[in-house]
Amino acid sequence: MTKIAINGFGRIGRAAFKLVLEKDGLEIVAINDLTDNETLAHLLKYDTVYRKYNKE
Repeated sequence: MTKIAINGFGRIGRAAFKLVLEKDGLEIVAINDLTDNETLAHLLKYDTVYRKYNKE
């Protein structure tokens, strides 16, 4: 299994996160960002371009 770390959870980091979750053989092991986890989760769930992300 390939382990992935994401440096920055802006628009590109969130898009990469969603892609990695859908691929077999990839695992996200870390996300590096200055913002707190609650805000990052909100930004992932409610995106103004990609709309609401409904996966858990």
